[in-house]
Amino acid sequence: MANSLKCDLCPKPATVHLTQIVNQKVHKVDLCEECAQAKGVTDPNGFSLADLLLQASLNPGQTEAGLRCEQCGCTQNDFKKHGRFGCPHCYETFAPVIQGMLANMHKGVTHTGKVPQRALARKSLHERLSRLEEALNDAIKTERYEDAARCRDEISQVKQTFGSEPSR
Repeated sequence: MANSLKCDLCPKPATVHLTQIVNQKVHKVDLCEECAQAKGVTDPNGFSLADLLLQASLNPGQTEAGLRCEQCGCTQNDFKKHGRFGCPHCYETFAPVIQGMLANMHKGVTHTGKVPQRALARKSLHERLSRLEEALNDAIKTERYEDAARCRDEISQVKQTFGSEPSR
């Protein structure tokens, strides 16, 4: 936002923005935190309309006080206020709540992680080396010495490539 809005009631910067549509006409009100609390627009306990709507959409019919972690006593309100769980057991307790949130925010609900490019290259070289050594042993057992020599040469090239890479 290029210019910060000022409170409609005082000269302070507005942090609470309300929009109401009545008879297809838009009415906007911009208030600072103090004026919003004085007018009763916000709840000092941290009420957020976004939290209320999120809760209603994720768990229709379930109250916020309904879930509580058996291990640490963390509730949904605690999770919303702090943005963190109290213990590892909370992930199991609040699974129904966070599954929906994660599905909407990310591509899925299972973390697949990323693999660094160097590690991926090393793994590829290791796999190639294993395949070549297996092919070399097979060629020696079946007395295909030309194929075995070719495998031996490729193995030495892979080992040189593998040896020239800086390891971490």
